[in-house]
Amino acid sequence: MTEVKSQVRKAVIPAGGFGTRLFPATKAIAKELFPIVDRDGIAKPIILAIAEEAISAGIEQIAIVTRESDRAQFEDFFKTPLSEAFAHKIKPHQKEYVRYLETVGKRINILTQPVQDGFGHAVYCAKDWVGTEPFLLMLGDHIYRSTREISCARQLVEVYERVGKSAIGVTVTPAEELYHCGCVAGSWQPETGLINLSEVTEKPDLNYARSHLRVEGLAENDFLTVFGLYLLTPKIFEILEQNIRDGRRDRGEIQLTTALEQLRQLEGMYGCCLEGECFDTGVPLSYWQSVRDFRL
Repeated sequence: MTEVKSQVRKAVIPAGGFGTRLFPATKAIAKELFPIVDRDGIAKPIILAIAEEAISAGIEQIAIVTRESDRAQFEDFFKTPLSEAFAHKIKPHQKEYVRYLETVGKRINILTQPVQDGFGHAVYCAKDWVGTEPFLLMLGDHIYRSTREISCARQLVEVYERVGKSAIGVTVTPAEELYHCGCVAGSWQPETGLINLSEVTEKPDLNYARSHLRVEGLAENDFLTVFGLYLLTPKIFEILEQNIRDGRRDRGEIQLTTALEQLRQLEGMYGCCLEGECFDTGVPLSYWQSVRDFRL
């Protein structure tokens, strides 16, 4: 895994959901610990693949935000050495991977979300840990594969290092899939190759999207949706804190998208069409497809 130096040092991975869409498997293990097989043929938990994506972008420290009841599972994987009996059984080349896991584990910080009150609330739980720095935000059930020499996460980090503003990774999505996506609108900036965002909204209906979310240069039935990677300034925590204090909920929870739109209005925000693929492992069929396709 190639590492680079970065101005952005920290990443946050919310992993505190109940995983109800993957029940009953999630009664046994947190969905972020479900297995995936990478291109090298190595079986690993999804959370490790996400952590490796972060490290490839130059991230030095990673916070995983989880439920208190799941904390031990993540601590066990990242922090607990193999038992002597287990270590004796593995093959010589796997012993090198044991040392690698120990190195990754030193970067991992386990935080807890005391109540499950939405994605925005989970992000807010990392406020004190992040402090006053910009940070990379990654989803706990998405894995990424770049079509460039640098990773998808690194592409987004480089945007922030270039423009100094929050940025969202985006991708082109057909109209019939908008109902389950975060969506953005804006205008292209030829000089930067980025989109100056004019709106960030969650799961818009198609009529609204056609009226308000069209982006010049896209086909009539195509829209820009959130890829699952965000690079945010710490101002997002002030916004989330105020929303929590005011009880500002959408669909009964503290939503990140609401705060992103507020952040965009305050500071401006860019969209970056990332060159790569995002694999959603959060529902049964897409998890199965991700296991099948991620290694290809």
